[in-house]
This record gives sequence, structure tokens and C-alpha cells, in this order.
Amino acid sequence: MLTGDLEDLDVLIVGAGFAGMYAVHRLRGQGLRVRAYDAADDVGGTWYWNRYPGARCDIESLEYSYSFSEELQQDWEWSRRFPEQPEMLAYARHVADRFDLRRDIVFATRITSVTFDEGDGRWLVTTDRGQRVRARFCVMATGCLSVPNVPDLPGADRFAGRVLHTATWPAEDVDLAGQRVGVVGTGASGIQCIPLIAQVADHLTVFQRSANFSVQGLNVPLDPELARERKAHYGEYRERARRSFGGMLLRQNRVHALTASAEERDREFSARWGLGGFEYMAAFDDLIFDPAANDLAADYVRDKIRQIVRDPEVAATLTPTDHPIGTKRICVDTDYYDTFNRDNVTLVDVRRDPITEITETGVRAGGRVHELDILVYATGFHAMTGALLAMDVRGRGGRRLADHWAHGPRTYLGLGMSGFPNLFVVAGPGSPSVISNAFVSLEQHVDWIGDCLAYLDAHRLTTIEADPAAEDDWVADVNAAAARTLYPQANSWYLGANIPGRPRVFMPYVGGVGRYHKRCAAVAADGYTGFTLSA
Repeated sequence: MLTGDLEDLDVLIVGAGFAGMYAVHRLRGQGLRVRAYDAADDVGGTWYWNRYPGARCDIESLEYSYSFSEELQQDWEWSRRFPEQPEMLAYARHVADRFDLRRDIVFATRITSVTFDEGDGRWLVTTDRGQRVRARFCVMATGCLSVPNVPDLPGADRFAGRVLHTATWPAEDVDLAGQRVGVVGTGASGIQCIPLIAQVADHLTVFQRSANFSVQGLNVPLDPELARERKAHYGEYRERARRSFGGMLLRQNRVHALTASAEERDREFSARWGLGGFEYMAAFDDLIFDPAANDLAADYVRDKIRQIVRDPEVAATLTPTDHPIGTKRICVDTDYYDTFNRDNVTLVDVRRDPITEITETGVRAGGRVHELDILVYATGFHAMTGALLAMDVRGRGGRRLADHWAHGPRTYLGLGMSGFPNLFVVAGPGSPSVISNAFVSLEQHVDWIGDCLAYLDAHRLTTIEADPAAEDDWVADVNAAAARTLYPQANSWYLGANIPGRPRVFMPYVGGVGRYHKRCAAVAADGYTGFTLSA
């Protein structure tokens, strides 16, 4: 209903990606007045915006999908082992149509401020279109990879050619044929788009700051028999994923690399390389915990790079030596390393030859201007916190979320924050989030939130808020879990290291999806211990 010009909701949801879509469906099904807002023109979230050549998921399609509807997962047919962007967007649109979600989503609208009114215990929300909304609860389904990171390079506004970013790629076709293209960045998006751009460009210049480990993807058409078998036992497979470390059905070898013989290790690494995808890091049980074991896995991939790339100097530049394998999200590619054998591809090591400026005609690095027609930034995101901090979020006493997170993000279970009652984050910092299969994590969070709101109403309670002590303890638990692994040894976006001036705090929870789910369930079963509930 409307109160003057103020729309009144039970739940306001920020974002219409897969988390926001499920939140609309689940919470609306509980009889709540729900509305979601998204800056895009349609559903899909990151799969709406990331349309660059080669964009695809690195988790297998039969797992990177919703489980809440048996009919949906039985009816939808995936075409490939790893879904590509057009298919992911088609899936999102299908879900929106099937469950009539768009009637409760406002598109092309960005939330600008979210302020808690202590007078009536509701959130007052404004949009960039001047709309004003009041809601009892806010659910931040803003996505972990949704705010592009654009490097601040001298002269960037002088370039006379076309400038693109992989995270905001145009919906219309971009004609790269016959062009001199520069790609800045060799993370996941760069590794995916570089091989395809090289096939059509007159010349491709790749500017690499950090070499990343990548394993072959083997993105083959999906085996119909595998799909039939999975669908016949989907419930069992989904439950196994929820109990796993990363929410994925990897064939984890419980043997330690250091107890295996050299022949056994080589055989296992070779088999995992042949399987493709994240299976490689499941070759042995100690790869992410033991530096010596990790070195063995890393050396195998380094040898592969030297075997594939014919020029020894180029191979050396592409070989990662500054972080343990898997401590940055390992990339999954199709012909990435082989692309550097092409005559029309040049690799520039910007650690040795830094980019000093963007000129009207190209990029100056190491004293040389690389002439370009098109400049592509494949420089990733303000991960995990960027979208939340882009809004002016203010809790009790007008405290800004930016101040609460001044020294790094602080949450309880990645779901709530002290001083911000009735505000929930889906797959936020302090949860398995980007370490896990996103669908497993977002469904678990939305279900937890839905159950929590039902509990509050059943017990005639109006607010729920994380206790400061519980938040402190959880931050300590997240740090302790990370410290037991090799993850903190990499300057990764898990730590916010890709954003200059950002606090270096390890953001996701790496204690395992199964363990995390048990903790969340125990908190709820105990009457939401660690939260303050009030009437």
C-alpha cells in the first residue's frame, strides 16, 4: 500500500540476480509484500551484465542451478558441461517467466540510500528515480561480483578508441574483427575472453600484472545420459553438495599428496587435468592446507604452461610464482595458454614494464606506446562489499555501514550486522559465498531468512539484530578458518587486494559449506542465538 508518496512493504530486496529472484519467490510465497529493485533492465544479475566473449560459469551446469523446484530442475535442459553466459541469462529469464517474478521487480532503478528509522523500526529507502519506500525488512541480494573495478590510469579519458569493461559489456554485438585490441587484466574474465578476441582481432596485446593459474575447462556438450542419471537422483546429489566443502560434487581424494609416491601423484594430477575444471584441486586432501603439497600441484601446472607455450620467455611470464595454487580462485579456460603461440598476440608484463599512461592512440608501458583501436578492461570487481558500500546504508543512530566496515567487513554468519536491525545480506562477507557454489549458498541464505521472518511473526517479534559480541566472535572464527589454510598468502580479491587503499581482510568463510550450514541451523534452532530479538 502507499502512505502518501511512500510505498509500504514487508520486505524490500536489492538485486534481481539469482539471489534476489529466489528471495522474491520464497518470501512472496510466505504471504509477505515483497518488492525487488535492480539497476538492470531484466533479471540475471552478473549474467545480465557480463556478456563479454567467452563468458561462462566455472561450476558445472547440473550443479550451478536452483534446487528449490523439482519441476524446474527436471524440465530445464542444459546444453553444455559449463553453462555459457547466453544460456545462464536464458535460464534466469525462464525462471522469471515460470514463477511470474517480474511483477514484483522494479528494473532500471538503483537504490541510493537505506536508512533505519528508529521511530517506527522500519527502513526508509530511496531510489535514483526519486521513489521512496518503507520496509520492515531489507534483504541485500546485491551480488558479490557486481560493481566493476576500473583502474585509475593516467590519461584514461584521452583514449580516442572504444573502451569496454568485461563487467559491463554491451548487449549489442561488438565488432572486434580486424581491430587492434588491448586487454588489461588476466583474471577469470581476461582468461575467458582473450582466446576468442585473438581469433578475430588483427592484433591482441595482453597487459598482465599478475600471472594466474588456470586449468583446462573441457567445456563439452552435456552428456544426455549423465543428465538423466543426475535428474533421477537430484535430491541425493543436492544434499551431498550441501554437506561438502564448497557446495560442489567434486571427487575429493582423501589421500594426502605428501604420503603418495611420485608416480601416484603424477598419475592423479594427470587424471584431474584430464577431467578439467575444479576437479584439479580435489586431487589430494591437503593441497590448500600444506605448502609442500601445494607446491607439487602448482609445479604440475607450471610444467603444463611450459609444455604448451612455445616461447620460453612468454611461458615464464605466464607462470605464476607469487601465490599458492588455488588461493586465488583458480581459473578454468579453453585454449588460454595456447593463445600466446599465435603470431597476432603480444604479452606485456606490466610488473616489468608498468603502464604509465593511456594515450590518445593506445597504452604506454615500458616506454613504448602499444597502438590500439579498442581497449578492454578485464579488471574484475569491488568484490563482496562493493555494491553494499555504493549505497548510503545507515543503521541505528545514523551509523553508516561504511564506518562499521572501515577496517574490513564485519558480520555475524555473513547474514546480519550489529547496529543494522532487520537487514540481511545474502552470501555476504563472513559466509562461504564466493568460495562456494553460489546457488547452494544463496538458497541456504534465503531459506534461513524466510524461516527467520516466519519465526518473528509467529512469536510476535518485530526486530532481529546481531549482537556485537557474536559479531566479534564470528569475525574471529572467519579469520581463524582462513589462517588454517594457504588462502591468506595470496594478494587476492578475497582480501580486497585488487582495490588500492582497501583494508586487507579475508572476507569469505573457508571452514566449509557443510560446517557453515550446521552452524546456521543450530543458531536458528536455539532461538537465534547471537541475535537480539525484540517485540
